Amino acid sequence: MLTQNFYDLRGGDKLSSNNRQLERYEKLEKIGEGTYGVVYKARDSVTKELVALKKIKLENEDEGVPSTAMREISILKELQPHPNIVGLKEVIYQPNEKKLYLVFEYVEMDFKKFLDQNKHNLTISQIKHFTFQILNGLNYCHSRRIIHRDLKPQNILIDKSTGIIKLADFGLARAFGVPIKTLTHEVETLWYRAPEILLSQKQYSLGVDIWSVGCILTEMVEKHGLFCGDSEIDQIFKIFQYHGTPTVQDWPNIADLPDFKPTFPRFRATPPEQFFKNFDKVGLDLVTKMIALDPAKRIYVKEAMKHPFFDDLNKEDIVKYFPPGQQNLAMQYGK
Repeated sequence: MLTQNFYDLRGGDKLSSNNRQLERYEKLEKIGEGTYGVVYKARDSVTKELVALKKIKLENEDEGVPSTAMREISILKELQPHPNIVGLKEVIYQPNEKKLYLVFEYVEMDFKKFLDQNKHNLTISQIKHFTFQILNGLNYCHSRRIIHRDLKPQNILIDKSTGIIKLADFGLARAFGVPIKTLTHEVETLWYRAPEILLSQKQYSLGVDIWSVGCILTEMVEKHGLFCGDSEIDQIFKIFQYHGTPTVQDWPNIADLPDFKPTFPRFRATPPEQFFKNFDKVGLDLVTKMIALDPAKRIYVKEAMKHPFFDDLNKEDIVKYFPPGQQNLAMQYGK
């Protein structure tokens, strides 16, 4: 836990407990609620801009700000500004009232809702635009030694008017070092969870994010989830029904994973051409590299951005919607 002596993301000033700072924002409606807090759509009374106001629950915190909130704030500081990562405008901490607010740019829709409404109408050009932007934001994270760990459509935002994608919800993200530190494993929604997490591998890293991107890409192209298990064991079996139950030849350290059992059913692999119905040859090559069973064999984000799948993508169609000060960040890793 951390107390009130933490710092503003924008330059090191201690955060104020001025009530007028919070009163600047007029709450319009509740737009989300989770374990750690509530999110409101609000209006900045000074600039008239819409913002997303995330209230972190502190009522039961006697020692100050929860480490989960501090982790999100710290990580967002490392990632500002970037056009494919949600912008954090301000942090307001009121220790006497036990209130902590994060003020984000307002983006109207999460990607899950967008896919629910539109996935049957998406063109391959739109799918490439969305996937490339997810990779672009993710690569910025990885270049700053940050694993998102909870990448799923619910944690991605989209501006419907421009098609701009923003990665969000970094509450479960971790900064990683060399070597990768041991990390807890219950971090992702089941359908987007990498097999090494399901099998309780303790030391995992960048590959968990690229697996999630492969699942999201498949959902857009195939119009349904990739592996849709209803429990952890069902999820891993669905993965094995595609890949085949792995051996040490397929995944050298598989026998060392705590939840891998020699008694697992021996599923035979399904040829990708039979499993995937809507990918062309180039797209199939990319997605199979993203969801390689052994994390050491998965494609890196930077390599994925250079894959021929994106050769006909007009990146200028994306960049023109970015703020002028962020255009230099837009595609620097995609060239």
